[in-house]
Amino acid sequence: MLDVVAWVHIAGGRMLAVRARGRDLLYLPGGKREAGEADWAAISREVREELSVELDPRTFRRLGVVHAPAHDQPEHTHVRMSCFTAAFHGRIHPSGEIDELRFVSVNERELLAPAARAALDLAADSGLLG
Repeated sequence: MLDVVAWVHIAGGRMLAVRARGRDLLYLPGGKREAGEADWAAISREVREELSVELDPRTFRRLGVVHAPAHDQPEHTHVRMSCFTAAFHGRIHPSGEIDELRFVSVNERELLAPAARAALDLAADSGLLG
């Protein structure tokens, strides 16, 4: 089981997704916690590394947790992804291992890895997609 954190950012009724170098599907910004790292610290660090923006700790909110098969991992590997929202400062642009960013609508589910699809559903169920 992969236990990760993810930033759910919605703009214009679409969810931000990223493509890491060498990946075929889109994922949410975020990743694994370092040893002893709290959710807020992990997601802030990952988003800074991937998108060059700073999340605002005052707006940090837990959206929920999704479970899904892990894409591009050994068979039977699953992901537990804790999803959070937060406002940010700066201009979003891909950096580090991120080659592409894209805002995805509910009609573009096929572009997303399974856990990101589950997060899209969570955002829709929470009323974030309009």
